[in-house]
Amino acid sequence: MTIELLLMLLGGLALFLYGMQMMSSNLEAVAGNRMKDILEKLTSNRFLGVFAGAVITAVIQSSSATTVMVVGFVNSGLMSLNQAVWIIMGANIGTTITGQLIALDISVIAPFIAFIGVMLITFIKNKKAKYVGGIIAGLGILFIGMGMMSDSMMPLRDSEVFINFMTNFKNPLLGILVGALFTAIIQSSSASVGILQALMMSGLIRLDGAVYILFGQNIGTCITAVLASIGTNRNAKRTTIIHLLFNIIGTCIFVTICMLTPFTSFMQNLTPGNPAAQIANIHTIFNIITTLLLLPFGTLLAKAATLILPDKAHEKTDEDRWFEEIASSNHVLGSSIMAINSLKEDTRDMLQLAMENLEQSFDVMLGKKDIFLPEIEEREEQIDLYNARISRKISKALSLEHSAESTNTLNHLFLIIGNIERVGDHAMNLAGYASVMKAKGLHFSADALAEIAEMKKICMSSLHELFDTTPQNRLQVLGETTVWEQQIDDTTTLYRNNQISRIKTGSCDIETSILYSEMLTDYERIGDHVLNIAQAYAEINN
Repeated sequence: MTIELLLMLLGGLALFLYGMQMMSSNLEAVAGNRMKDILEKLTSNRFLGVFAGAVITAVIQSSSATTVMVVGFVNSGLMSLNQAVWIIMGANIGTTITGQLIALDISVIAPFIAFIGVMLITFIKNKKAKYVGGIIAGLGILFIGMGMMSDSMMPLRDSEVFINFMTNFKNPLLGILVGALFTAIIQSSSASVGILQALMMSGLIRLDGAVYILFGQNIGTCITAVLASIGTNRNAKRTTIIHLLFNIIGTCIFVTICMLTPFTSFMQNLTPGNPAAQIANIHTIFNIITTLLLLPFGTLLAKAATLILPDKAHEKTDEDRWFEEIASSNHVLGSSIMAINSLKEDTRDMLQLAMENLEQSFDVMLGKKDIFLPEIEEREEQIDLYNARISRKISKALSLEHSAESTNTLNHLFLIIGNIERVGDHAMNLAGYASVMKAKGLHFSADALAEIAEMKKICMSSLHELFDTTPQNRLQVLGETTVWEQQIDDTTTLYRNNQISRIKTGSCDIETSILYSEMLTDYERIGDHVLNIAQAYAEINN
C-alpha cells in the first residue's frame, strides 16, 4: 500500500468515525432527555425491556452508550440486575441498524446528503432543526468515509501477502480474537462492523472468514461497559458480565452453526451482489436469534453473573461497630438509653449543619459572599451522610428490646432527620438560584433584597428555637415554632403580591421574577419542615 492510499484509508476512517459521532451526539440531543424515563418505565416487562433497549440504541447508534447508561442505573439502584438483562439484549439488536444503513449503498449521493445537513446547520436558527441537520450531515460524512476506505483498499486485492493474511481468518479463534481486539480498541462495534463491510466491498476478505471477525466484534464492544463499571458497586459490575455472557454465548452458538451448516453460503446467496448487506444481515440475525434463545433464561444470566462475581464478605461499618458497643451493655434498658442519647446528639449535629447551610445560602442570595458556595455543597454532602448513617443506626437500635416509649422516640427521631435533610435541600436550592443569577448577570431590586433579608431572619429564628429544644420546653418550642410558621406563610403571600406589583411597574424582569418565585416556594416549605420537626420533638417523652 502506497503512502497516498494509506492516507486515504486513514482519512476515510476519520470521516467515518466523525460521521458516526456526529449522528450519535445529535440523535442523543434530540431524544436523550427522554431515555431515562423510557428505560425506567419499560424494564418491568422483559419484552418491553428488549424493545426499549433496541429502540434507544438504534436512536443513539451505540449499544455501548446504552449499556453504560444501564450500568449507571444499576449502580444508583434505579434498576435491578434482572431488569438490566432485557435492556442489554435489546441494545445488541439496536446496534445493528448502522450496518443495515451502510448496506443500503447510497454512497453515490452521500455528498448531497452531507450538503443538506450542513445547510440546515448553517442557515437554520431553530435548535431542533440544527440537531436534525447534524444527523443528516453525519450520515452523509459517514458514507463518504466509507467510500474512501473501500477505494483505498482496492489495490490490496492484488497483494499476495495481504490475501494470505486475510484467508487465515478461516480459523474461528483467530478471527474472533482480531474482531474483539479491534472493536475494544476503537470502542464501537458499529464502526468496526462498518470497516469490515468496507473490507468485504473491496473484495479483500470472503464471508466465510469475515463472520468470525464479526462475532468477535460483538464481544469487543463490551469493553466500554467494563471500563464504565470501574468503581461501581457489584451489581453494576455484574451488568457488564451479563453483556459479555450474552455475546460469548451467541458467538459459541453461531460458530457451531457456521462450522456444521452452510449458513454463510445461504446468507451470501440472499444478497449475492452486496457484501455489505451480507455482513449487516448476519450481524442482525446473530443478535436477534441470540436474544430469542436467551430471553427465557434472562434471570439465569443474572444468577450466573452473581455466581461469577459473588458478594464480598460483610465488612463492619461504623454503624455496626456503634451498635456492637451499645449492645454490649449488660442491661437492655441501659443499651436503649445509650442508643437514644447518641442518636439525639447526631441529630443535633445534623441540624447544626442544616442551619449553617441555610444561613450561608441566604447570604449568597443577598450578594454577600460567593465564596460560601463550595462550603455549602460540601456541607450538603455531610447532611446527606448524616441522614443515611442516623437512619441505619435507628434501624439497628430498633432491633434492641425497647419499651413502647423508646420505640416511639426512635420513630420520631427518624421523622426529624428526614425533615432536617429537606431543609438542607432547600438551602441548596437557594444557593443554586444565586449561582444562576451570577452566571446570567441578574440582580434583585432593593425591595426584593430587603424581603430576602427578612426571610433569612425569620427562618434562622425558627430554627434556633429547635436547636434549644429540651425535654422541659418542647411544648413551648412547638407553640413558638407554630407562630413562626404562620409568619412565614403570611410573608410568603405578602411577598408574592409585592413581586407582582414590581413586575407591573417594570422594576423586576421576568427571569429574576421566576427565580424569586421559586425562592418563595423554598422559603414556605422550610417553614413547614421546621414545624414538622417541632411537632415530632413534642411527641417524644424522654
